[in-house]
Amino acid sequence: MDLVITADTHVPKRARDLPPPLWAAIDAADVVLHAGDWVDVSLLDAVAARARRLVGVYGNNDGPPLRARLPEVARVELAGLRVAMVHETGPKTRREERCAARFPDCDLLVFGHSHIPWDSVAPNGLRLLNPGSPTDRRAQPYATYLTARVAAGRLDEVELHRLPPR
Repeated sequence: MDLVITADTHVPKRARDLPPPLWAAIDAADVVLHAGDWVDVSLLDAVAARARRLVGVYGNNDGPPLRARLPEVARVELAGLRVAMVHETGPKTRREERCAARFPDCDLLVFGHSHIPWDSVAPNGLRLLNPGSPTDRRAQPYATYLTARVAAGRLDEVELHRLPPR
């Protein structure tokens, strides 16, 4: 099962649309995980129309129309992998310990908010992934998103994709 993991797209405030490489990855993926800050419901509709399966949450920049359609926290099982997703996890200090306590029954936590790519493992084995942002790199050198593969309850081939400057 091939995944695309993205967050903090901020369309149309930070970009008019998603970058073409991300759209191509969405078209090819089995599941798209979006960890919030869509900003406009039109992007949710566009991704939902192209994705085979979409799992999303709302972020702090998502207003009532998005919050009416998306949860704050999503939990899914993908090919035996127990996944949780939330937009915000708080400060980076002690993030692994806080998230392991909040999601003790999960194998993977996807989050956004910081626009900073993150890949770590909590003491209990919970993997934490933040894809950064494909449209608003802030202080990062590149805009980014992630792809990964899931099989038999395992997450493999996690790859951070750097996008060319706009």
